[in-house]
Amino acid sequence: MPEVWERGADDEFAGRADDGSYDATARVVDARGVDDEQRVEAALRPKRLADFPGQPRVRDQLSLVLEAARRRDAVPDHILLSGPPGLGKTTLAMIVAAELERPIRVTSGPAIQHAGDLAAILSSLAEGEVLFLDEIHRMARPAEEMLYLAMEDFRVDVIVGKGPGATAIPLELPPFTVVGATTRAGLLPAPLRDRFGFTGHLDFYSSDDLAAILVRSARLLGVEALDDGIAEIAGRSRGTPRIANRLLRRVRDWSQVHGRGVVDLEAAHEALALFDVDVRGLDRLDRGVLELLCTRFGGGPVGLSTLAVAVGEEPDTVETVAEPYLVREGFMVRTPRGRAATALAWQHLGLTAPMDAPGAGAPQLPLDGEGRFS
Repeated sequence: MPEVWERGADDEFAGRADDGSYDATARVVDARGVDDEQRVEAALRPKRLADFPGQPRVRDQLSLVLEAARRRDAVPDHILLSGPPGLGKTTLAMIVAAELERPIRVTSGPAIQHAGDLAAILSSLAEGEVLFLDEIHRMARPAEEMLYLAMEDFRVDVIVGKGPGATAIPLELPPFTVVGATTRAGLLPAPLRDRFGFTGHLDFYSSDDLAAILVRSARLLGVEALDDGIAEIAGRSRGTPRIANRLLRRVRDWSQVHGRGVVDLEAAHEALALFDVDVRGLDRLDRGVLELLCTRFGGGPVGLSTLAVAVGEEPDTVETVAEPYLVREGFMVRTPRGRAATALAWQHLGLTAPMDAPGAGAPQLPLDGEGRFS
């Protein structure tokens, strides 16, 4: 293998091998920016349940479970958190460990493809430790079956040998708590789902809750933010804190480069227009899907594969990234014959809806911008 050098400031030919070729990976990477971004992400996460905004039902239920376990001086029941991405499942898992004052082990379902992988993790857990399994529905079936026994009896059977001579050696585990997170609770097998003593479903946030999150995030980022700018960002964040914090950082960038260094209404408008986020939170992909539905396919219905090819994306991307929000907000409907644009989609694009469009001709209720009666 040819030798590779790092490129120096005054070395024009650094990185060139003996045969005159270059290795594309030979470069100097400054990791300070990555570390700063990670520190920002960590700083924006609430550390205690009392500081967790929104989700009052789940917060109160989880608080009861943890407080009861503390008073009994016992590990709490296993916890399952479900809901769409970006609503705070990982943050709540970190909060559980912080409230219990216990260490947390973090892994994910796709990373555990063999029972041996899970056995190695379980055998190294300390008493009372929290095991966070993200995307738990994607765990391999053999590992799931091992997890059943571990969660219920705090024991795993390690198989030694193969064939008729194989022997199962029981391994006792200290009590621990599994916190599972999933975006698709329906894919969890019933035996695994039933072993969780508490299940919490996270819903999308209201604009007021998102505004409170953004105020806190702006303070932690050291950014001056006005109420009108915060409200504008909150209204375009799809009810999702992760999106709200991401948009806040982009508006901050715009205000520091082109504005007055303040997150105000003007900065929010200009920055979100630059990043193709419209007043209803639709991005480039969302608008592309709706525009193709309305202009090229006459509003549909059209098949998912055809729609994905037309928009230049994979069918899975359209189905899992764009479609859930468009359906939830009433811009698109799923029919047995395919996807169809509603009258609201035509109206949002400034087009006249055909009479047979879903929702066309329905009485228009006096609603404000957030869907409440005005």
